[in-house]
Amino acid sequence: MSAPPESTLDQQQRLPGISICFPCLNDLGTIGTLVLLAGKVAQQVAEDYEIVIVDDESVDGSRELLGELAADDPRVRVLFNERNQGYGRTIARLLSEARMPYVFYTDGDGQYDVRELPLLVQRIGPDTPVVNGYKITRSDPWFRILLGRVYHYTAKLMFGLRVRDVDCDFRLFQRRTLESLDLTCNGGAVCVELVKKIERQGLAIAEVPVHHYFRTYGKSQFFNLGRITRVIREFATLWWTLYVRDR
Repeated sequence: MSAPPESTLDQQQRLPGISICFPCLNDLGTIGTLVLLAGKVAQQVAEDYEIVIVDDESVDGSRELLGELAADDPRVRVLFNERNQGYGRTIARLLSEARMPYVFYTDGDGQYDVRELPLLVQRIGPDTPVVNGYKITRSDPWFRILLGRVYHYTAKLMFGLRVRDVDCDFRLFQRRTLESLDLTCNGGAVCVELVKKIERQGLAIAEVPVHHYFRTYGKSQFFNLGRITRVIREFATLWWTLYVRDR
């Protein structure tokens, strides 16, 4: 992963405090580097910060590494799911545990570069309380790119989403925008649920291009037949909840 272009913030752009959050599931090869980089970038963008990781029952040694990182740095807070909860429940727990007035999250697999966080900080403000990244180019095998496009257009068609890239997990929020959200999806459809419920609040979402990198460790937990089938079911349940039951 090459370093992104330097982004400088003036004193007025620096945030009072930020929670940098990562879900982790068998990300031993990347999560340690992400946590260390997060600490450095947090000092650039905020007066105060914490780093929050929720481990969803990793079995590759990630838990032991995270325990060591938390022991070495009081700003690192690690939470362990007692059993595998799924991506959606892990994201919901992450966002609910954040304590700072601004909350950022990205995945623990290293396909996004936390050093691009200043690009989002430059765009957040009173009129844009949410900033969503979008991938400049998707760096994945061709079949994942194809499935990603099917996922994207299906989500936009079913839920009328206005964001350019709902599948880009590189997001910054004012924490108050998250307080009224009740995320119910257990799996990957949580991203659609999150963005749709924010759009329903009438909140403006700024969008920023970010880089996406090839996975260097492990394999995707999302793009396999079983999980795709579960996402289809989650889409159907979410659509029923948002457009039939809640109305």
